[in-house]
Amino acid sequence: MFSRLRRIDESVRRTREAWFSKVTGLFSRSQIDEDLWDELEELLIQADVGVNTATKLVGDLRAKVKQGRLKTPADVQVALQEDMVAVLRAAATSVSTHTGVANAKPHVVLVVGVNGTGKTTSIAKLAHHYKQSGKKVLLAAADTFRAAAIDQLKIWGERIGVDVIAHQPGSDPGAVVFDAMQAAQSRSVDLLIVDTAGRLHTKFNLMEEIKKVKRVIGKADATAPHEVLLVVDATTGQNGLSQAHHFTQAVGISGTVLAKLDGTAKGGIAFAIAQELKIPITYVGTGEKLDDLAEFDPEQFVNALFSRVEGRG
Repeated sequence: MFSRLRRIDESVRRTREAWFSKVTGLFSRSQIDEDLWDELEELLIQADVGVNTATKLVGDLRAKVKQGRLKTPADVQVALQEDMVAVLRAAATSVSTHTGVANAKPHVVLVVGVNGTGKTTSIAKLAHHYKQSGKKVLLAAADTFRAAAIDQLKIWGERIGVDVIAHQPGSDPGAVVFDAMQAAQSRSVDLLIVDTAGRLHTKFNLMEEIKKVKRVIGKADATAPHEVLLVVDATTGQNGLSQAHHFTQAVGISGTVLAKLDGTAKGGIAFAIAQELKIPITYVGTGEKLDDLAEFDPEQFVNALFSRVEGRG
């Protein structure tokens, strides 16, 4: 548990040092004034919390001050942290999904996201995580439009000791998924993770292809896919929010993997995704190693944003 907490703490270090250390500094003043609200909203927006989310957070805090519920700047900080946790928790309860791998066998996870977000690496981390937990895992290379994507998934599969169902580049992704579902069922696999294309000629074609893959999964198991995870590159900030909009409309997202969180000062995007799309953050990428994936916990995440790393003052 301590190591996971430490990884989350380190993964948000850039965001904390760039923006939330300044947010914390706002509350060292002696009184609540108009400048505090203006500066707080500006810092939250700069951290990529999003204009709408920042406006809502600050508006709610101002209302509590007017109601006499908050008396000092320190009270405002405590309330801000509580409200930020509440935003993340609300998203987590807004999506109906089966979590873990015990609810279905195989438990099918469809992973989507544009190319370059860290999708394939995140899949490898997930596979490694569950294999380490004693689960039998199978991967499906349904991004058949890029030979490199198939090769990359095969390399990861060999590295972590997980089989990969793959066809030739340019083949029908639906056929790959059909074979993968049959293999998963016949081999008594606990978890099947399906990679998908991240870029076709048009956005419409991409979404239609993913819908088709989802239908093929559903024909093999009416309850599947049990999770649809969107991988978002945290370093892209608000562009990640735009991506999330399109995928949510097309296939319905049950959770988000916030990749490359350790490489950005824009970690506030987690709140924008949670508030505006009502999609929970399920996992965060905390580094480049296979073990650098942490299950997301709203309270730990917010505490890490406002905390100080030991030894850094």
